[in-house]
Amino acid sequence: MSGHRFERVTGRRALAEFLAFADRLHAHEPRHVPTPRQQIRRWWRDGVPLYVLRDAAGTVVGRTTLHSDADLDAKLGRRCQLFGLTEFTAPAARELFDAIDAHAAADRELLFGPVALLPNQAGGVITDGYDDRGFVDSAWNPPRYPAAYEASGFTRRFVSDTWICPVPAPDGPPPALGVQPDGARLDLHRGDVRRLDEQLDLLRGMLNDSFAQLGYYTPISTAQLRRQTDGLAYLLDESLLLYLTRDGRPVGFVLCVPDISEFLVRVRGDLNPVNQLRLLATRRQYRREAVLIVKGVRPEFQGRGYQRLLSAHLHHHLHAGGYTTLRSSYVGRDNPASAAPYRRLGGRPLHGYTFYARER
Repeated sequence: MSGHRFERVTGRRALAEFLAFADRLHAHEPRHVPTPRQQIRRWWRDGVPLYVLRDAAGTVVGRTTLHSDADLDAKLGRRCQLFGLTEFTAPAARELFDAIDAHAAADRELLFGPVALLPNQAGGVITDGYDDRGFVDSAWNPPRYPAAYEASGFTRRFVSDTWICPVPAPDGPPPALGVQPDGARLDLHRGDVRRLDEQLDLLRGMLNDSFAQLGYYTPISTAQLRRQTDGLAYLLDESLLLYLTRDGRPVGFVLCVPDISEFLVRVRGDLNPVNQLRLLATRRQYRREAVLIVKGVRPEFQGRGYQRLLSAHLHHHLHAGGYTTLRSSYVGRDNPASAAPYRRLGGRPLHGYTFYARER
């Protein structure tokens, strides 16, 4: 490997180097929003294998994870070597990809990533829209990243777009709820920090049902959801977590959070207790832009206008809360129905988005 060394992170000093490399690589790049350090440290403590690539002088020039997931293997019908949190200098790209291949488990048929830790959690590479900053739960990278992957034999998978929308004044009142023409009763519920665990578990069931047909999606367990939403209570705007029930049965939901991307950039992803207090004290500053994390309707209730109804109520809540911009995590280009609410708001695709795969 031309004097390069690929080493697993086994101690706190190497973990600090793993974290610092992304800071150094993107030091003058405010469009890149770092993954919170506390999340990376938690993955490391949980045993997720982290690696650094060093050049001949011992300087870190690349980093990645190497992990696997049996549920994703079953979904894709292939034994995949997953990789994620993947960053590299321009000269080190091929060395890093070759090292990932060389250190993949022998029974793995396909390299797939970058995912952190799964496609339905975070990861990906943007393929256009480089002038626009990234945001929470999304990627930003320079144009050389997709060029490097494709020069090394990777092909695009699950091609998508993130979206950005203005939040104009609504044209009129949101659609009526209550008893519907078919006799069913529709009720809209909003988030409640006092009942957040209960509500998140309810959303998890709807999420797993409504996304089951997507090619990249694997069911989220209760433990995974808890890890993904750790700290949400102090950030949550209760009016942006909405779910719909039909005769008391949950049928659809939407979850947005205030966009704290600029704060994460400022603190380099370090949400230590002091910075969490700073964020809490200044959170009103971050209630002008929001990020739509996830939305869905159970399959048996799709096609009845429930997602459109939820979107209309969300629009009213965003405008009433003083939000001016809504960003959305990636939506597959083969899923136009999910992009339709953004088009109705006058939105546009923000970043082209993809994952990458390479046969072994």
